[in-house]
Amino acid sequence: MLVCKQVRYSGHVQGVGFRQTAKTIASGYAVVGYVRNMAQGDVELVVQGEDEAVRGFLQHVAWRMERYIRQCVEHDQQVGQYGGFDIRS
Repeated sequence: MLVCKQVRYSGHVQGVGFRQTAKTIASGYAVVGYVRNMAQGDVELVVQGEDEAVRGFLQHVAWRMERYIRQCVEHDQQVGQYGGFDIRS
């Protein structure tokens, strides 16, 4: 089943390679979407794919970046059109 999740990470998540790490991890999973810095200092990640791939990807990101993440809030999103997994400004 195709799912789409939006996750907002807070903590010390900007300036630590979070976006590039997420993009690198995404290349190992069948997922699409984007990651971007938010003006408030958070990072927003939107990921879409089969449920198992999305869950694996999010767990991998959380594991790799756990020392920087203070909180993450996840929401379901409508499935959209994404050409790959991108870093957005």
